[in-house]
Amino acid sequence: MINNIENDKLKLAVKQTGAEMCSLKSVETGKEFIWDAKPDVWEGHAPILFPIVGALKNDEYRYKEKKYSLAQHGFMRRNKTVELLEKKEHSLSFLLKSSKESLILYPFDFEFITTYKLVGSAVYIEHRVINTGNTEMYFSIGEHPAFKCPINTDELYSDYYLEFEKNEDSKAWGLDGKLIGTKAIDVFKGGNIINLHRDIFNNGAFIFKDLKSKKISLKSRKSNQKITVSYNGFPYMGIWAKPQAEFVCIEPWMGIADSVDTDQEIVNKEGIIKLVAKDSFNAMYSIEIVE
Repeated sequence: MINNIENDKLKLAVKQTGAEMCSLKSVETGKEFIWDAKPDVWEGHAPILFPIVGALKNDEYRYKEKKYSLAQHGFMRRNKTVELLEKKEHSLSFLLKSSKESLILYPFDFEFITTYKLVGSAVYIEHRVINTGNTEMYFSIGEHPAFKCPINTDELYSDYYLEFEKNEDSKAWGLDGKLIGTKAIDVFKGGNIINLHRDIFNNGAFIFKDLKSKKISLKSRKSNQKITVSYNGFPYMGIWAKPQAEFVCIEPWMGIADSVDTDQEIVNKEGIIKLVAKDSFNAMYSIEIVE
């Protein structure tokens, strides 16, 4: 099932499966800004990553001397047990709850609420994690929106670039298989631009651990349009696309894949969030469209 809302600027569509945004269009021009998830290229639009981000070593982790298995990015994406919690004129809320099935993979009781809200030319995406259990829980949250690139038919991929809010000297970590490797490369050299081209992701994603910027804009040299992702509070960032594909992902993360030398204990996992019993945790990011 797909749920739709709109205001005077934007039309938003969200799949109930995984509470995944699958379309974001301009009301005025009809332009689509979200990747159309061609299954022969990459089947995602904007999956939500929970309760882990990235991959675990051998797809496994340990908690209290017991071993558990979780696939890359967790079980929120493509999850068919997500419920529509509330629909208003300009907002949608979805709920995923722990279950007997989820407890086999992830031994924590929780409620995970995702809300989309249209405000002017932006959509705000908020997550609320509630620990409904009697012990601490450990989790990560990640965003994976894929934006069309190019957006217009008269543009090329190489006409686009990513503009960071501040000049950066952060290095980009690569993946060793699906795990964070031991080498990082310099992609900024003191500036704030990453120029896109067809071969830029041939060696995989750029993963940043210490960006100063809290906003990244996808911009074209042939038009004034831009897509700005704002992500205050997210300490990690992934930039990725399938090689040669016509999209780019700007991925704010609260959490990260295992490193190659992990001890696989979830309590020691880099970037993991600890939430005490009966407490809650909120995170929010936004996508703003300028035409």
